[in-house]
Amino acid sequence: MVAERYPWVEHYTPINEPLTTARFSGLYGLWYPHHSDDHTFVRILLNEVRATKRAMQAIRQVNPAAKLVQTEDLGKTHSTPALAHQADFENHRRWLTYDLLCGLVTREHPLWEYLRASGASVDELLEFTDDVLPPDILGINHYITSERFLDDQTEHYALDDSRPYVDVEAVRVRPVQLDGLATLAQEAWDRYSIPLAITESHLACTREEQMRWLYQTWQTCTQLREQGLDMRAMTVWSLLGAFDWNSLLTQNQGYYESGVFDVRSGEARPTALFNLVRSLATTGDFAHPVLQDPGWWHRDTRYLYQHHAHLTH
Repeated sequence: MVAERYPWVEHYTPINEPLTTARFSGLYGLWYPHHSDDHTFVRILLNEVRATKRAMQAIRQVNPAAKLVQTEDLGKTHSTPALAHQADFENHRRWLTYDLLCGLVTREHPLWEYLRASGASVDELLEFTDDVLPPDILGINHYITSERFLDDQTEHYALDDSRPYVDVEAVRVRPVQLDGLATLAQEAWDRYSIPLAITESHLACTREEQMRWLYQTWQTCTQLREQGLDMRAMTVWSLLGAFDWNSLLTQNQGYYESGVFDVRSGEARPTALFNLVRSLATTGDFAHPVLQDPGWWHRDTRYLYQHHAHLTH
């Protein structure tokens, strides 16, 4: 119905971030159905990826030229040596949305046995390899919190000591070295050779830091294109801001983060990001004194935790 009503629309994302939503809903219990087990996670993920395929097949019956822009939060997991096995597992898991759509989840896939043990049948897994519907563009969503650090030495953190290990933002732990967007995008390109786009790059912070974060993302995209990657676009999310994402939508507090526009007055009021985005879209660059200083994620004040042991990826 959407394809019929809007025949000029060519790019579709039927389901945003299948792996991420499956984790939040099936593994972490944050969203409906609020479960915390591998079986629920795998079932949600397979349902979402299968639904994406069927949605695109239906859309292409109306518009054969329609393109799938499959978005996913792309991060990476770092860890202490004792948790290297968990970090390796999560670094394989982060690709599952794309691997399934591209028909790469065969019996030789590192997570084949995990998927089977978590309720996936052989037939439904082979369905993805027998009937492949790869994305036309990989939409990479990347945040300052996308890279994680797993630590078995819980005494370094003022958190629940009953946990076997902690999972925190890698940017907050000294001396963890982030891979960063450029490296992650290169990994995606090397793995799939499918055109890329940065489809979310939001920062909840002051307007100055929002400008630095978005401009850094633009510079990274430009650099990657110059290096030969097929980087198609950088989209600006959150254009109109977002409500209650500080609690991952688990609390209805009306907490608002502005984007390129601030909508709290009932009208879309341009913020400091507006001129930046307009200039990038029209000239490819932007000059402002605030961009001469590094963002907080580059400054030593970002560290909340100190780790003295040898670290690994």
